[in-house]
Amino acid sequence: MATQAAPTVIPPESEILTAITSTISDSDKVILQQEFMPRLAGRYKITSVLASGGFAYTYLAEDTQRPSAPICLVKQLQPARQDSTFLEVARRMFHNEAKILEKLGNYPQIPQLLAHFEENEQFYLVEEFIPGNLLSEELKIDERLEEGKVMTILKEILSILVYLHAHGVIHRDIKPNNIIRSSKDGRLVLIDFGAVKEIQPQQQDLTIAIGTRGYTPPEQLAGQPDFSSDIYAVGMIVIQALTGIPPAKLSVDKTSGNINWREFTSVGEELAVIIDKMVRYHFGDRYQSATSVLKDLENLL
Repeated sequence: MATQAAPTVIPPESEILTAITSTISDSDKVILQQEFMPRLAGRYKITSVLASGGFAYTYLAEDTQRPSAPICLVKQLQPARQDSTFLEVARRMFHNEAKILEKLGNYPQIPQLLAHFEENEQFYLVEEFIPGNLLSEELKIDERLEEGKVMTILKEILSILVYLHAHGVIHRDIKPNNIIRSSKDGRLVLIDFGAVKEIQPQQQDLTIAIGTRGYTPPEQLAGQPDFSSDIYAVGMIVIQALTGIPPAKLSVDKTSGNINWREFTSVGEELAVIIDKMVRYHFGDRYQSATSVLKDLENLL
């Protein structure tokens, strides 16, 4: 499916602005354009575009109704179609994501939801901005992290999962690009909850297959994610950290379906057994809770 062009951030004055900017420098154009940028919900002034892809756009914005005009993150969902049926589905998914983020509250390692609104049939989430570096920047190809550091990363991500799963939420897209090491306190923060699924008691319905190749287990690809699906993703991050090999490049045992990774690193047998259990092909053979993984890790000490 073709990617849609990013929505314009210049209001109707654009013709006047174009005439003016035709005679000034590029740097002055940027400054002038920022002055013409709209305030979403009459409040959030976009300052830059962070990312765009598919039908979603992410911006940095100033909250002009707070005294210090702090920077926040604005996520825009632009529906692929404008017919009423499609818009209603998009609206339901949008409100579900907002509801889940609000439900997760003020946990320090999950961005706080600040607001959500609909404007001109576009959907917006406003979240706390987390300055820092992506975990993917620490996991360099062909570079292996030492076991102690990997253990620290593993325990910290698992502690976030304990909180998430206790609230009945599966993230479904845990990967290094969705984890930030905060520059404020060095803690890991799990971001991008656009793929979250809330599990209801006795829920049996299929869901859309969402995830990233290499980190997504087979049951999730089949549209049936489980809490152990997130555990699988974390296990693959750990394997990547220990081997220096992106998960999608690792081979799979043809008989068991399990990942072949041990030959590429030297790691203690007890830790290797735990990692193996996190990434078993069959979800029933995996750890069923992040708490269980943490308990076994504690027993290693």
